[in-house]
Amino acid sequence: MRKVESKPMKALSLEPENINLFQEGRHYHCYGLFGAHLVAKDGIPGIQFTLWAPHAAAVYLIGEFNDWQGSLHPFSLVDPSGIWSLFFPNLKEEALYKYEIHTSQGKILHKADPYSFFGETRPGTASKVFNLQKYQWHDEEWLSLRSRNSLYNAPINIYEVHLGSWKRKDNGDFYTYRELAPLLISYVVEMGYTHIELLPLTEHPFDGSWGYQSTGYFAVTSRYGTPEDFMYFVDSCHQKGIGIILDWVPGHFCSDAHGLANFDGTPLYEYQDPQRAINHQWGTRNFDFTKPQVWSFLISNALFWLDIYHLDGLRVDAVAFMLYLDYGKSSDQWTPNCHGGRENLEAIAFMKRLNETICHKYPNVLVFAEESTAWPLVTKPTYLGGLGYSYKWNMGWMNDMLRYMEMDPIHRKWHHELVTFSFMYAFSENFVLPLSHDEVVHGKKSLLNKMPGDYWQKFANLRAFYGYMMAHPGKKLLFMGGEFGQFIEWRDDQGLDWLLLDYDMHHKLHEYVRFLNHFYSAERLLWEIDHDWDGFQWIDPHDSQQSIITFMRKSINPEYFMIILCNFTPVVREAYRIGVPQLGEYMEAFNSDLSIFGGSHQVNNTPLMADAIPWHNQPYSLTVKVPPLATIYIKPKIRKLRTSKKKRNLLRR
Repeated sequence: MRKVESKPMKALSLEPENINLFQEGRHYHCYGLFGAHLVAKDGIPGIQFTLWAPHAAAVYLIGEFNDWQGSLHPFSLVDPSGIWSLFFPNLKEEALYKYEIHTSQGKILHKADPYSFFGETRPGTASKVFNLQKYQWHDEEWLSLRSRNSLYNAPINIYEVHLGSWKRKDNGDFYTYRELAPLLISYVVEMGYTHIELLPLTEHPFDGSWGYQSTGYFAVTSRYGTPEDFMYFVDSCHQKGIGIILDWVPGHFCSDAHGLANFDGTPLYEYQDPQRAINHQWGTRNFDFTKPQVWSFLISNALFWLDIYHLDGLRVDAVAFMLYLDYGKSSDQWTPNCHGGRENLEAIAFMKRLNETICHKYPNVLVFAEESTAWPLVTKPTYLGGLGYSYKWNMGWMNDMLRYMEMDPIHRKWHHELVTFSFMYAFSENFVLPLSHDEVVHGKKSLLNKMPGDYWQKFANLRAFYGYMMAHPGKKLLFMGGEFGQFIEWRDDQGLDWLLLDYDMHHKLHEYVRFLNHFYSAERLLWEIDHDWDGFQWIDPHDSQQSIITFMRKSINPEYFMIILCNFTPVVREAYRIGVPQLGEYMEAFNSDLSIFGGSHQVNNTPLMADAIPWHNQPYSLTVKVPPLATIYIKPKIRKLRTSKKKRNLLRR
């Protein structure tokens, strides 16, 4: 395959057109305008440093090259809007530097470069000069396919990963991006996932923030290697057919002294009003969406990860915090907007512009909203009044189902609506069903340990839950460790408990998830019509007394459908009658209770014959054996279906 270079990191000139676009909030590649760029002036190579600090009295460059001494290398104010610049001849790549900012109040601040492409490894906080143009990409085929194919009617099954704790070396050190590439990618391919979602990789000072409190929005964290190492990781994923989604945090930023907070001695990136600037819940600062320069910074940053690192999606963190002025605040901590409402009008306008810009430039790149409220039209186009996101995390489904699954089965019949309610709104948005890192930390227990009952029942409950999740309309996401039954909560300071795979039930759960993932990808019925009622039909949502639900997933072709039955009690039902739409033979295509998965092997081996007995508002019906704490899939044997070689091999196993 022909080698393809990444898009050139061309240093943009400080012409009025570029400056005006930045000031207007419409410069979407201002990472080429600001920061540190390798250039040549009058034939002399060097680094051009540029920053925005409109309230600074003076700016100096400090670093190893001048023994961190201020006043030796002053910047010039090149535009009265507050843009400063300095050309440093013959300075080498990877030089450490900071900006020394003298404020109008007489204070001296030492700040990391907001637009730096690389940073010093913690506990150091300096920026590093880095050239992003050297890496040779090999993912042209992937990018070409992505540009031609939408994923809305395709399988999306996401493995959410924190790189620092997926695996650790024996001495506790991190694996680098390059070291992780063969380990993680081969694992993800084997397990049948389609995408990896990475917790934030922008530079951050504190490991325990998991990357959600950033100081370097354009700098991939140095914890795991260099920018080129991360490019290699993404490139390797694409060559193996795996997409990469990155958690992105445009709502708030780290308060550490070397970061964006009070950057030029005044609230620059955050709101002027402390009531709006301070995010008390996380001890951070909120971006000021009234400032067009902040729009330029953030939209440029989103495009940067797509332009330079070829990423396939962004998961936007904490959207609810941006949408509402009062989210997570008491009545005395917020002020209504100009219309007297609680909506953050400028943040809403920003998100619409962000999604319009990404959609225009990268139509098949996905943008996910982690939005936990009932805000309408999150995934509808902006021209229809929506926010323009590709997908929304279905937090309601997640909360209801985890609450339900944690109950003793004897009590579930009284809370049957927790299982069925999500289908009332399943097609109001484009949804992802998330079982994320947030659900397995801070005393919430691991997914396996949330399940009630004895040792066997915990695994059976989890298998039934996963089987139900895979058949429920919506794309899928599972946090690392959930696939083999991590028993304790996620710990960010050590690797997952891979030794559990030596234990029979954990090994069998691992095999179950692998099989289920591949079955999902091979079975079009489970994803072909994911966002419309045409792909779903209830058979019986009302059997609360036995805690059983039955429904169908359907294809574009009305002859192709699959019946899903979920039993959320440990009771075996020997002859359970369900309605079906046509006569003929049926077969059990999947059963979470198979012995190879750790179940009790209550199966339907023989063909199931439909009777001319109307049932569940269907013209026909059949009787099935219902295994305990299990999900089964049943398909009609009307005629041979044309299947892919991958699917045929899968079904033979």
